[in-house]
This record gives sequence, C-alpha cells and structure tokens, in this order.
Amino acid sequence: MSKKSPMLSFLTDLWEDVSDPHFVWQVLALVVALGIAWLISRQWQKKHSEGSGRFTDAGSRLVFPLTGMILVGIAHLALKSFIHVNLFKLAMPLLGSLALVRSVIFVLRQAFKQATWLTSWERIISLLVWGWMALYITDLAPHVIDTLEQVDFSLGKQRFDLWMIIHGAATVFLTVVLALWVAGIIENRLMGFEALDSSLRIVVIRVAKAVLTLVAIIASLSLVGIDMTALSVFTGALGVGLGLGLQKIASNYVSGFIILLDRSIRLGNVVQVGTDSGMVTQITTRYTVLRQLGGTEFIVPNETLIGSVVQNQTYSDSRLRIATQVGVAYDCDLDLAMRLLVEAASGQARVLAEPGPSVLITQFADSSINLELGFWIADPEEGRGGVISNVNLAIWRLFKEHGINIPFPQRDVRIVHENAADPAPLATLPQSA
Repeated sequence: MSKKSPMLSFLTDLWEDVSDPHFVWQVLALVVALGIAWLISRQWQKKHSEGSGRFTDAGSRLVFPLTGMILVGIAHLALKSFIHVNLFKLAMPLLGSLALVRSVIFVLRQAFKQATWLTSWERIISLLVWGWMALYITDLAPHVIDTLEQVDFSLGKQRFDLWMIIHGAATVFLTVVLALWVAGIIENRLMGFEALDSSLRIVVIRVAKAVLTLVAIIASLSLVGIDMTALSVFTGALGVGLGLGLQKIASNYVSGFIILLDRSIRLGNVVQVGTDSGMVTQITTRYTVLRQLGGTEFIVPNETLIGSVVQNQTYSDSRLRIATQVGVAYDCDLDLAMRLLVEAASGQARVLAEPGPSVLITQFADSSINLELGFWIADPEEGRGGVISNVNLAIWRLFKEHGINIPFPQRDVRIVHENAADPAPLATLPQSA
C-alpha cells in the first residue's frame, strides 16, 4: 500500500475535524483566543500611544501574534485530551510567521529609516515567509531541501549546493540587519551623550557598524557551513584591487577617519576650500558636505581636506570679524561720523557687544575720507550678507538724519569752441564710482 503524502495526510485529518461535530469547539476556542489577543493588543496600543521608542514600536507590532500564539497553545494543551486540535496546529505556525514577518520588517525599518524600497520588499518578505511556512506545515520542506541540495558545484575544496547558497544568503541578510539594528541602538545612545565630542561619536558609531557587520557576515557564513578559507582567493583579489585601482577611495576613507579623530573640521564649522565655502553639515568616511545659505551643497573629498589649505572660520572660536567701508566728505564732523558708525553696528542683534564695533580711518582719498567699520558676530553659519546689509542700511539712515554726506567723485570737463571768442563755461559731471 502506497504511503500517503504529508499534504494529503494533513488535509485528510483537517477534513475529518471539519466533519466532526466537535469541530465547532475548535473554531470557538480559536476565535476566543484570537479575540482576547486582539483586545490585549488594542489595550497595549492605547497605553503606549503617547510613548515612542524602538521597543515600544516593536511591542505594538508583535503583541497580537505573540499573545495569540500563547493563547492558542494554552487552548491546544487544554483541549487535546478531549477533541482533535488540527486547526490549532495550523493556526500556531501562521501566527508565528506573522510575528516573524513583523519582526523582520520592524528591524529593517529601524536599520534603514529613509529607505523607500521597504514598502515593496515588505510584501516580498511576507510572501517568502508565508510560503516557507506552508511548506513546513505540509511537511514538504524536507523534499524541497533535498531537491535543492542536488544542484551542487565545487569551488576549490569547498562544495556548494543551491540550498546552501539560499540558506547562506538568508542567514547573512538576517544577521546583518540585526547587526545594523544593534548599531542603531548604539547610535541613539551615543547621540544622547552631549559631553562627548560629536566627531568622536561619529567615529565610534561607524566603527561599531563596520565591526558588527563584519562579525555578522563571518558568523552567518560559519553557521551555514562555509569554510572561510575558501574565500582566500577573493580576499586576495580584493586586496590587490584596493592597492591598485582603488587608491583614491581608500585614501578618502583613511582621510575621513583622520578628520574625525583629530577634530580639525567638525560639524557646524564654517570652512572654505579653494573657492567653495559653507557650513559643514555632514562628515562621512569618504566625503564632507558643505552647505551654503542659498541651499547649494558642495561634496568635498576628504583627501582634499587633508592635502590642501582649509580656511576654518570657526576652528577655535566661533566669533568672526566683519568689515564694511564707507566714505565721508572732508567738511563733515569726522568724530560724529565715527560715532554714528559704531551706533549703527551696535543696534544690530547679531553684532556682539564684546568685542564691540570699532572704526578705522583707512585712507584720505581724492573725494572722501574712507572709514572702515569692523564688528564681530558669533554665528557665522547664518551668513554675513544679511548682517552687512542691515548695518549699511542703519549707516545710511543715521548719516541722512545727522547731515553726514557720502561724497561721490566729480570731474570738471572744459568744452573748447574754436570759433568762440569767449572761453566755454565749465561743466561739472559726476563720475561713476
């Protein structure tokens, strides 16, 4: 007599339960268990609706399937001595797969917060998990594994098969995602330590991510049964590639760690590299981002910052001196004009009182006495154009109010008429500055 297939045996047992009058008790117990799990889930969400955090969000997603598994398991143990419980055998792995899918998606969202591809991948991951659970429930999983193991090949002394590759890829994926989630927790903890320098925090976070990812990959490959010595050829080729073709990339990565460790350039500094200037908004291991007030961002390779002169306006002191020039007439009250310049700068909110504004006589020019007004600001990252404009407008208003003239160059032009007996009158024309 031929052996009955696992799927046919399971379907037969389930159909027998459906035909049994006691099947209604299975359905009723399952509905009650899931209903209680749903009520507990709703109460959990209401209680923790105002809170936020990784574990709170995880609990909101997992409380229903986990509570449902516990209650269904209790019902299974309580009723198996009295009635058939094949429906519970079907419900428990389905709830477990739901918890697994939600756990994987939650970890993915925490590890890749800005990833838009998770919306589509969530469905794919769900289908894969539910499909594997269907094979497991019907006892077809061992047959599928045996079929995949038949497709094999060798790489050196190491034997690979299709099941080992699929199993290894899934294991590496899950362990790396878990490692990135742990690294995210470490990042949140370190970002809360205000006493620790921001550059040092970034270094620790990136080193932690790199180490955890490397450990996760090595551990997952070892769990699958892949001998790491089989990858010696690949690692050797990678080393040669880094030494020859990837010199610039390697140099930028090393330069990035040097910048973060020596803290010569930090987040929030206003720097100028060549003709590009802006505030440092991001320092990665390969490049640094400078952002201007207009929104333009410059991506500067870290090697450039290490190997060239960088003007850091806020390296040791965030205060910055700004100067503006103005000319006054020779016949004006020079002391009054200098006092008005100081008053114009002192009236601006961004101008520091200590050190206060000062005025210098820079030149006795042809048409005016040139003065330079210097003042200090503490927030150069907000830009210089706005405060200079406000100071110049205040100067104009004060000079106009007190009768201080700002002269412009003039030139006398004599027009000679050959047939005229009398000399031509003089015409005074303004000369544009």
